[in-house]
This record gives sequence, structure tokens and C-alpha cells, in this order.
Amino acid sequence: MAVPVPSRQLFIAGEWREPLLEKRIPIINPATEEIVGDMAAATAEDVDMAVDAARTAFFRNEGKDWSSASGAYRAKFLRAISDMILERKSLLAKLETIDTGKPLDEAISDMESCASCFKYYAELAEALDLKQKITVSIQQQSFKTHVLKEPIGVVALITPWNYPLLMATWKVAPALAAGCTAILKPSELASVTCLELAEICRQVDLPSGVLNVVTGLGSAAGAPMSTHRHVDKIAFTGSTATGIKVMTAAAQLIKPVSLELGGKSPILVFEDADLDTAAEWTIFGCFFTNGQICSATSRLLVHESIAAEFLEKLVDWSKNIKISDPMEEGCRLGAIISEGQYEKIMSFISTAKSEGATILYGGARPQHLKKGFFIEPTIITDVSTSMSIWREEIFGPVLCVKTFTTENEAIELANDTDYGLGAAVISKDLERCERFTKAVQSGIVWINCSQPCFNEAPWGGNKRSGIGRELGEWGLENYLSIKQVTHYTSEKPLGWYSAPRKQ
Repeated sequence: MAVPVPSRQLFIAGEWREPLLEKRIPIINPATEEIVGDMAAATAEDVDMAVDAARTAFFRNEGKDWSSASGAYRAKFLRAISDMILERKSLLAKLETIDTGKPLDEAISDMESCASCFKYYAELAEALDLKQKITVSIQQQSFKTHVLKEPIGVVALITPWNYPLLMATWKVAPALAAGCTAILKPSELASVTCLELAEICRQVDLPSGVLNVVTGLGSAAGAPMSTHRHVDKIAFTGSTATGIKVMTAAAQLIKPVSLELGGKSPILVFEDADLDTAAEWTIFGCFFTNGQICSATSRLLVHESIAAEFLEKLVDWSKNIKISDPMEEGCRLGAIISEGQYEKIMSFISTAKSEGATILYGGARPQHLKKGFFIEPTIITDVSTSMSIWREEIFGPVLCVKTFTTENEAIELANDTDYGLGAAVISKDLERCERFTKAVQSGIVWINCSQPCFNEAPWGGNKRSGIGRELGEWGLENYLSIKQVTHYTSEKPLGWYSAPRKQ
């Protein structure tokens, strides 16, 4: 039975509100190419209302209603949100799959991760109460100093389409735990579950204006947040090109930003690796979520002595991937998010072929699927480091392969990129893995695996992959401002100036 997509408006000040211009954007199921609903298209005027609602919520009752309330108070709401996500896990997962084309099993796992993330930040919100007024040891005996951790203010959260609810959760949960109020702007390509998060917040009686959800085009709804004088911080996940625009706009007001951007991550397979184990991690690292992961280990560097045998293994494993309607049981590769993204990926593959690369496997639409934006898992060899397929983020199920001779050559090739989000190494030699860990220029390193992610561990990259870290305590710090408080405790006068003579 088909799952209907709820028709939602903008969520502002705890209520559903029609956008001022009354415009809407169609929602397209990428697996069927059918229009399955529509969403509100906000403009700058709607953003103004959302920011005003968030600002009102931040300062309401001198902040006692949210921003200066105890972390324990805020934690109750975060746990309630977590519980309701779990209660609605099945429905939310189906909506996510309809909206994005990702396999249903993945979407179910995403919903579980969302719930656990809200629960985790509920715990950190409670712990924050114990971290206030932390004494700072100073040398001068006549002063006492402590530190306050305060919410940074009204934050704009701009999120991508590959993990709609999960990427929103990575920002919303720590922002609310810190005491911030927020405006969430999800991608216009996938907003359905973020709107359902708004409905969940309404049902758990989250104070009005604490979280507002504004859907629409990036140029019309996202861009105004970057320049809004009452937005105190921007947290953005998306492409590097858009991240540059966000950072440039925010710089005009010296507005802090955290950016989780693109990637072109390497995976190194050494000659001592178990080939089947390495093959599974390699295809998982690149083809999971239909290859639409910023951290995808899409550049394979394999030792030349095992390259031929390993590539045979990769092809065998890839042939075994079930490509189907993402709602089907056992689907492991679904549809690309949109026609535009499908065409972009196919163009990259075509260009690589014209430049002399070899399409070892895949590279086309699966023959059994006539509708939907489906692309076979693709393995490309005979790649040079100057090719766009090797240097640019494809954001699709495309794995590029090069061989190496020495460890130093492998590390040099791994680091020869503008990006620095993730990197993986497959080897039984743990000393070699340790050397790689220190030498590689990335924010995340995986040893004998690829792509695991945990609420407790920092996530983020170096170079053009972004600024700052999400998740863990680092994610909470993104939304906190540090205030020094110093108290002069001596009864003696300062004595720096001569006292005026008494009259």
C-alpha cells in the first residue's frame, strides 16, 4: 500500500503557516519519477518571520523559557522527540525512502540513529548544568575567575538531501541542547521528514519558536539566513561551492559558521589485506546510500601486486548488489536523488571514458529498471590523477581505481586532493595503519573499515571539506559561547592611580 506524503506548510512559532507568496514546490519520488506531493516555498519574508519567532523564543521570559533554563529542562524535550521518532520509525523511514530513493533498510537505520542522537544530546544537556561556573586557575590572588557556557543565540541550520532527517538531527539536537533557538532549512530536494520533525516538536509541546522549519529553494530561503542580522550563527552541510557562498555572506557580519562540505576520500588496500573483507568494505564505503555520501571513499588505491585479483573480487561483489525499487526487501542500491544529479553523474562517467579511462563495471542504467534515476555501481580504472573523475566529488555510486607500489606513494596519492574529510586503510599491519593515520590529511580515519559513525565521536574535515566538527561534545560546543567572569575579591584599593586628596 502506498504511503501518502503529508501536505505541510512552513513551521513557524509552533504553528503551520502558509508561505506569504503561497507558492509550492513539487516532491518527486526519484525511484518512480512521479510527483507524490508538494512543499511550501518560502521567501525572505517568511525567513524574517521565522527568525523573529526564534529570537522571541530565545529571550522570552528573560530566557527562562528556554535559553537560560536548565539543561535538564531542555533534555526532557529532546528525549520526548527521541521517543516519538522511534514510535514513528516505520512511517518516517518509508517517507524518507519515497523522498530520497535510498533503500528502506538504510532509512530505517537512519531513523534509529536520529532517535539515539537526540537521546545522546539530552544527556549532554543535563551534563552542561554541571559545567557552569567552572573555576579558572589564575596567578593573581586578589581575583577569582570562572567560565560560563551560554547558548550562542539564534542559529540557522541548512542541511542536505542525502540524509535529510539525520543531518538535521546532527544540528538540531546539539543546538537545542545548548539552549539555542533555531531555523532549520532542509534541501528542497528532500524536506519531507524534516517537516515531520516539526510536527513531532509540536506534539511534544516544544516551546513555540524554539525550532522553526522553513522549506524552499536555497536562493530564496537559505541565502537570506546567511545575511540576516538577527541570526547569530550558521551551520551548513552541503557542497563546497555553496559552502563558499555561505561563508562569504556570513563574513559580512562576522557571523560564525560551521561547515561540513564535500569530499573525495581515499581508501588504501595493501597487499596483506584479506581480499573479500577488503572488497566488501570498499564497495560499502563508496556505494552505500547510492554513493551519495560526502565522506564516500571513492578513490581506491590498491597495491599493484594484488590489483588484478582484487578488481575481480570487486566486480563479483558489485554484481551481487541488489538494485531495485528501494521499498523492496533486500534492496542495497536505490535511485539517485534527482534527474539533475543523475545526469551530472552520467556526464562524469562519459567524460572519464572520453579521456581514456576504462569502465570496468557498470556505468549505465540497470536494464531491468525502465523508470527512476538508477545507476549501476560503477568501477573505473586506467584513471590519471588529472582526470575530473579522480579529482571532483561525483556524489554517486562511482569508484575510481589507481595502483601504487610503495607506502609513501600511496600516502602521497591519498593526500593529493583539495578535500580532507575521510580516509580508510585496509591492512593487517597495524604499525603501517598507525603511520597512515598520522600522515593522511583528513578529519576522519578508518582502519580496516569505511564509513562507521558514532554520536560520541567528532565528525568533520580539513581543507575544502569544511570548518569545525559535529557530533560528540564537539557538536555541542558549536552552539555555545564562552563567557569569562572575573571577580575582584580583595578589600584593598587597586592602587594604580594616586588617590585624590581629601578636601
